[in-house]
Amino acid sequence: MTWEEVRETPVRCMLIVQHSMDVFVSCRCVCAEWSQSDLVRGSRLRFSRQWTLITDSNDHKTIKTVLPPGPCVPVSGELLSRSSPVRGLRAVVRETAGHQLLEIWDSHGLSKCLDLTALHAHGRVYDDVHFGCLSWSECETRLLYVAERNRSASAETHDGESVYCEDWGEGLTNKSAPGLFVVNLQSGTVSALQGVPPHVSPAQALWAPGGQSVLFVGWWHEPFRLGLRFCSNRRSAIFKLDLDGHCECLSEENMSVSCPRLSPDGTTLVYLQGRVFGPHNQCRSLQEFDWESRRTSTLLDVVSRPQTGLFAGVYEALPSCCWSADSQRVVFSSANRNWRDVFVVDRRTKKVSCLSDNFLNVSRCYGSWKLLTVKRDLMVVCCSSPNTPPTLVRLSLSLSLSLSLSLSLSLSLSLSLSLPPAGLDFGAVLVKPSRPLHAAKIPLVVFIHGQCSASFLFVVVVFIYLNFLDSVLNYRGSTGFGQDSILSLIGQIGSQDVKDVQRAVLTVLQRDATLDPKRMAVIGGSHGGFLSCHLIGQYPDFYRACAARNPVINAATLLGTSDIVDWRYSSVGLQYSYDQIPSAEALATMLEKSPIIHAAQIRAPVLLMLGGRDRRVSPHQGLELYKVLKSRDSPVRLLWFPEDGHSLARVDTQADCFLNTVLWLQQHL
Repeated sequence: MTWEEVRETPVRCMLIVQHSMDVFVSCRCVCAEWSQSDLVRGSRLRFSRQWTLITDSNDHKTIKTVLPPGPCVPVSGELLSRSSPVRGLRAVVRETAGHQLLEIWDSHGLSKCLDLTALHAHGRVYDDVHFGCLSWSECETRLLYVAERNRSASAETHDGESVYCEDWGEGLTNKSAPGLFVVNLQSGTVSALQGVPPHVSPAQALWAPGGQSVLFVGWWHEPFRLGLRFCSNRRSAIFKLDLDGHCECLSEENMSVSCPRLSPDGTTLVYLQGRVFGPHNQCRSLQEFDWESRRTSTLLDVVSRPQTGLFAGVYEALPSCCWSADSQRVVFSSANRNWRDVFVVDRRTKKVSCLSDNFLNVSRCYGSWKLLTVKRDLMVVCCSSPNTPPTLVRLSLSLSLSLSLSLSLSLSLSLSLSLPPAGLDFGAVLVKPSRPLHAAKIPLVVFIHGQCSASFLFVVVVFIYLNFLDSVLNYRGSTGFGQDSILSLIGQIGSQDVKDVQRAVLTVLQRDATLDPKRMAVIGGSHGGFLSCHLIGQYPDFYRACAARNPVINAATLLGTSDIVDWRYSSVGLQYSYDQIPSAEALATMLEKSPIIHAAQIRAPVLLMLGGRDRRVSPHQGLELYKVLKSRDSPVRLLWFPEDGHSLARVDTQADCFLNTVLWLQQHL
């Protein structure tokens, strides 16, 4: 992969098996969908690339050759797509001219097209990772998906007054009342499934064995909805809904579940399960439900304190296709300390193995291994590292590997810190040029968020070319280091995490003599912005510049405006309940742990970047710090993006933030 071909991580990947006329070989097609930012249009383009794999007809695991990919094909307006398991039909939900269409493609072209909007059976089809799905029935004549239910006039208005309608928070605005819908491809009709319990919102649906019922995740929305994006701790359960409307719960009701995945032989359902409330991303267990006995058992338990070099737990969603062909193994990727690796667990022995450990000569050239899909034991993995852009790797469970390496930067993963008596470790990734750019000492830019693996970050690479060294830091509370580490941060924000970051930075300075301790900068977003502002307030003579995106500045004033109000209590060590009413003591605790109390000590110039539509951290948080710094004549600049949210993900916003951050650091370092 050349520099000009740098793309973001593939958003979808499909494996299609095709048998050729030659009895000695067969073909597999790997179709990957990528995205690319286009500054001219100010939008993110999506396109697909397809590779043909020639395999031995008697041994599909043996790849004879891989044909070069054809030209990239633009994917216009596709929201969801799914190939049928037998005939290879491709279903696509596409948006065009304000209408959502369902298209069915076969080997001859477009075979059927339904205008879902014109049918008026429902509102918009959900295409996000929390609710979205598109599932073929076994007979391949019906499709199951989630869409917004039509609202009656009485639900929208009452006596001429607008009635407030809850949604699911940041990134899920206007998604309020999802329903399950089935389209009959033979008759061209769409019907809503009845019987979903009224206190849950259905999501992530799939057909159950036999085709007469469906399985789905039900998110509790009573007494009110909490923000769902980036939160794996929302109360939910696995439900089975018969087509006649009978519904039953298959999992525990006081847990958080997600990612139901049915085995190829239809005998076993696996899903992720975790705690409700607390940190919004935690270590989860992998549960398996036996379809015949109707019994649930734990396949992988929560890892409290991982031993060095061993499995650290499950922290990420399961890919849509994660089963081995024999239905005995489950494959997934997850954070593992400073890395992200691909793991496989055997149902019979419950033994978990790290697949990337089988390639010690090349595995650590890639710090991040993300499984995209697996079919007939052939896996497609997206690999990257701070010095290598995302690259597709084909990998089989029989451990054959094909990849190419092209490295231009050096990667240092020398930090693994442990703090007694707790014994909880954390780490950092230091990225530096493979050869010194000049003899003078180099400034260091510290990147902070919540879990940083050794994956490719475009901004980090560009900073290297601009003569900055980059340190991407974890701390106790980051994912990938065990559940005990995550829970240790409860009640300790603004103290434990700040001290961990500072200790890591000091360790980096001690171990690398090329760094200039008088030219240090810190960058972070959300909780990383919270830590960045804490650092420049608690260590005012250490850092020379700061850039913060949508930072938490005053947890007390944030309480009533955030879509994850539960975390505002949990983070400071207070128990949360839906009927919680703020007390003076609670507000005082939140204020005490906030960066705003150190604002008078801040000397470093601060660049603030705020999204006007942020539902997670109100932009008024950053404005609060901006006004304090302005009143003290401290150098501060504020960038306001009225149409963007918490992630500041619009293409024009990202470009603006990046350029202004670079100029800010060059000016003050």
